[in-house]
Amino acid sequence: MSDYPTVLVSAVALVDDDNRILIAQRPEGKSMAGLWEFPGGKVEVGESPEVALIRELKEELSIDVTEACLAPFTFASHGYEKFHLLMPLYVCRRWNGTPIPAEGQVLKWVRANQLKEYPMPPADIPLIAMLRDLL
Repeated sequence: MSDYPTVLVSAVALVDDDNRILIAQRPEGKSMAGLWEFPGGKVEVGESPEVALIRELKEELSIDVTEACLAPFTFASHGYEKFHLLMPLYVCRRWNGTPIPAEGQVLKWVRANQLKEYPMPPADIPLIAMLRDLL
């Protein structure tokens, strides 16, 4: 049992028509800078994970996603040094707009079986095998 807070973050595997997944590299100045992650962000007070994800995708990537297009897939639960991360992961195959990095991050479309070639935060690593099995 830890005294650290649980942080709720929602993330998404955006899957294009070619079955590639979008990943973003965390920019300099952020914790875990340089690591690759699935787009998403912290769920604010009063938000559902889906609403938070729709907001984050608009802010970070300038794309519009509807809740109906977010399919719950799996989740990560990981203890970091100062907090415990609980992260539902959704799969989304439909959105409006083209993902454009709005926060200085680098974006890449990669195949599920190539995800392991990109260094990711510890909480994201177990999700790779599940995405590979799905796609």
